[in-house]
Amino acid sequence: MHMKFKWAARARPHLLLAAALIFPLPLAAPSAVAADHGPAAHMAASPTVTGPVTGGNGAVVLAGTAFDLGSVRYTQSEFFLSGNAESYVPEAPLDSDGRWQVTPASTASYTTRVVVNRPADPARFNGTVVVEWLNVTGGVDAAPEWIYAHNELIREGYAWVGVSAQATGVTATETADPVRYEALSHPGDSYSYDIFSQAGQAVRDSAATVLDGLRPRTVLANGESQSAFRLTTYINAIQPLASVYDGFLVHSRRDTGAPLSQAPQEDVPTPAVVRFRPDLDAPVLAVQAETDVIALGSLSARQDDSSRLRLWEMAGTSHADAYIGLGTVDDGSGAVGLQGLNAMLGPPTRPGCGSPINTGQAHYVLDTAEFALNRWVTTGVPPARAPRLEVDSSGSAPAFVLDAHGNAEGGIRTPSVDAPVATLSGLGQSGASFCFLFGTTIPFTAEKLSALYPTDAVFVRQWTAATVDGVVAGFIRPADAAELIGAARQSGIGG
Repeated sequence: MHMKFKWAARARPHLLLAAALIFPLPLAAPSAVAADHGPAAHMAASPTVTGPVTGGNGAVVLAGTAFDLGSVRYTQSEFFLSGNAESYVPEAPLDSDGRWQVTPASTASYTTRVVVNRPADPARFNGTVVVEWLNVTGGVDAAPEWIYAHNELIREGYAWVGVSAQATGVTATETADPVRYEALSHPGDSYSYDIFSQAGQAVRDSAATVLDGLRPRTVLANGESQSAFRLTTYINAIQPLASVYDGFLVHSRRDTGAPLSQAPQEDVPTPAVVRFRPDLDAPVLAVQAETDVIALGSLSARQDDSSRLRLWEMAGTSHADAYIGLGTVDDGSGAVGLQGLNAMLGPPTRPGCGSPINTGQAHYVLDTAEFALNRWVTTGVPPARAPRLEVDSSGSAPAFVLDAHGNAEGGIRTPSVDAPVATLSGLGQSGASFCFLFGTTIPFTAEKLSALYPTDAVFVRQWTAATVDGVVAGFIRPADAAELIGAARQSGIGG
């Protein structure tokens, strides 16, 4: 059950903001397993690195943020990685428990690319590199984790590396700029896991080139949606062999994993339900939206938290949402906070979809997830334990337990569901293509808003209290709390 802090609802907004900025995230005793876990023996091959890449149309081809990185004191570069990658086959049948043993099967040459966003001032680098498995669901390389969590990464001084691990992304990138990317060559997705390992190894071994001399102490893996499916397989099958990554953020996975191997190599699918192996050698933080839990079936793969596993399920969120658009221009100035709140009252639509799409606040939770995973790996302090979304499984199909406003009960709470102005769901979207992944938003009527929030001050007070609850519970960063409270004060909602 989500704990409410009644004192917060009565306090003045400026005092609540001060509390949000002063209260530390809850600290637990460091995990004994994490504390005893010494440096990994990194065993992936180290590829040849060339670059920085220039030429062609003169721009990096990547669906990511669109604002000038220089305005936030970051810089972007691109490099080619070349080497020989291995595919894998299982030594025994792959079971749902994830305790898989695999062995190399074949080898093929490759040349792929990585995109690097890093602090322009080396003194700002915090020592951690986030390596994202670029998503190819849309037929091109996209960086959803960078879009969702770039504010946290930038303000804390992370370096970010996006890897073209899959053939679809490499082909689309070369097609977009044949001159710049003429050298690229991908042997197929059976080799994608080792390519991702080698990209992480290059961050360590070739930091003088890839990071322009920055010295990484921690290397974390990220992946969302289709990339999360592949990271699920990677964690169970490849990480025990390579031990390249110090921790994993798996965002919006489904009930199974991606194939271990596929045509034209041997076809090796994973079981219908896949859980993370119980003997993880690195911390895993899995972050799930409502869509993932029911529409993508991850409910059947739910696991209890452990010394190296945390599961966060977010109320009022969808697999993809309006921030995928807003986030591309979010430069961290705070303006997008108000835009996001206004979007709940006037939600955007997606071509071909039947309803306005979800405008929930998953990106604030993902900011915290980046912080929490890095702290877990570097200090042994694990992320906060999160309640699961409440699910009624008594009917013919599982369904979320809903509150009086139609929002899901349980899970990680944000102001959008605890001081709501709309019904937010990860389900219920109709239409073609990937519409079902975008969830829905149903704004409250003016009459309902007036009944809930008779004055603007009432809305600001309740929204602020919900924000502080999120900070104290360990799911909202203080800097984001300031943005959220500022948005409420400027919104004019109430009365």
